Order: sequence, then C-alpha cells, then structure tokens
Amino acid sequence: MTTQRTSRFRRAARTLVSLVAVVGMVAACGDPAALEATPAAGPHLITHDGHRLAFHVTAGHSPTVVLDAGGGEDSSYWDALVAQLSRATGSRIVTYDRAGMGASDEVPGPWDGRAAASDLQAGLRELGVTRDVVLVSHSQAGEVATYFVRANPGVVAGAVLVDANLPPFFTDPQIQRIVAVTEPQIEALGKQPSTKENRQLIATAANFGPTHQAYHELSWPDGLPATVIVSEKTPFDGSPEDAQRWRDAAATFVAAGPGRTLVTARGSSHDVPKDDPALVLDHIERMAATAR
Repeated sequence: MTTQRTSRFRRAARTLVSLVAVVGMVAACGDPAALEATPAAGPHLITHDGHRLAFHVTAGHSPTVVLDAGGGEDSSYWDALVAQLSRATGSRIVTYDRAGMGASDEVPGPWDGRAAASDLQAGLRELGVTRDVVLVSHSQAGEVATYFVRANPGVVAGAVLVDANLPPFFTDPQIQRIVAVTEPQIEALGKQPSTKENRQLIATAANFGPTHQAYHELSWPDGLPATVIVSEKTPFDGSPEDAQRWRDAAATFVAAGPGRTLVTARGSSHDVPKDDPALVLDHIERMAATAR
C-alpha cells in the first residue's frame, strides 16, 4: 500500500470505522471541597476489567469537561486545547487514553463501543466525576458517547459531538461500502510490522458489520442537549456521495430530538479540533455555561 493510500484509509478509519473508542464524558463532582482537592494535573492509572487506563485531570470546578479523541488518537490529541479551555471556563478538564492507546493497556478482540463506554464510566467514577459532565467526543468517540449516555442517565449535562460517528450514518448499504473499500487495506496492514495503531485498526475492522448494525439501532436520549459540529470536507473528502451521507446523518440526528444544534465547520477537514479550534472551544464554552 502506498503512503498516500495508507493515509487516506487511516483518515476514514478514524471516523466511521471507529478505531479504539472511548467516549469523552465526564461527570463533575458537586462538592466544592472535593473539586479543590483535585490535583492541578497528573496521570491517574485506573484498573477496570483487568486492564489499566490512563486519565489526566486539570483542576477546576463543575461542570467537568471530558475530551474524548477519535480512533487511533490518544489524550495528547487535545493538548493544545486543554489550557485554553481551562482558562476560558474554569472547569475541571479530563482527558484519557482509551484501551490500546497512549499509556493504557491493550485489550484483545474486536472493537466494542459498549466496553469502551464501560471503561470511561469506571474511570470517571474513580475520579469522583458522577454528574454535570460536558462530553466532547470526536470521530469514533461518538460511538462511546452514545453507549455512555444511554447506560448512565443523569451523568452528562450536555455533549459536543465533533464530526462524530452517529447512528443514522451506519445503514446496511453504507456499512457494506465501508467494508468493501477497507477490506484490502486492512489485509495489507496485517502484513506490515505490527504497531499499536495497526492492531487497533485491525480490531475495528474485525467485526465491523455486526458492530455497526447494532449501533445504527441506537438513539440519543431525548432532552439531553447536544451540539453536532460537522466538518465541511467530512472524512470522505474526495467521495461526494459518502460525504453527503455523512452530512445527512448529522442533520437526521439533530432533527430527531429536542435540544440539538447543527453547526458546520466551514473549510475544515475531519480534524476540526486541529483545523478550527476556536469553533470547538466556543461551543464547549456555550455548553459548559448552560450546565452550570
């Protein structure tokens, strides 16, 4: 596989194919004394179901903002935004490495959004974050967010879904298209030297069809506010048909329930937090203000 083809595939995989995901959701502890006791910053290694997960906390008050990166990315994806967000909101900021990424242990087997949400839940509980969370989820983390909010009612006060994998996108025809396009690339990746990123891509592809058929059936809880930021170029820049389906899925998601807002990141690629950080910061600040 050429470098250009590998790069193109990984961009797509980090979005729809949902690599290793974990939703960025966090709940804030309402006890001011507990908030003041939170370390200014530092890694917390949390064990769940036999594997360790690395969480990073910047001290602040409620609501807690949890930043969850897309497939193939770890907590460092948000490094440029954490300090700005902390200054702008005064909120506690939490980032973390999903299983198999960064300082977190790898977990064998196919990608499982429900298990990733369970990891996030365990980490937040150990940190004392159990309510008033503003969840910011990019790309594959949209799957984690959906499982998380369904399993943990009352924890998340609002979400900012940044060019995120949303259930309406994953129709049977679209799943078949993705599988057909990525199958040869995944096979080629399997012949390359084994790396963390490659292993996670292969794990995502292993059970992609059934996993995303089940995800397609999920719905976002009514009444839970969500801002959906969709990139203008989408993960399918170069494929107008797929790009339009991505945009249509975002619009369908927003129209399906109250308290949802659709925002387009003009001129941005799928990496909206990198291409237009001011836009992402603005909508996180707005959601945090409503959650106070």
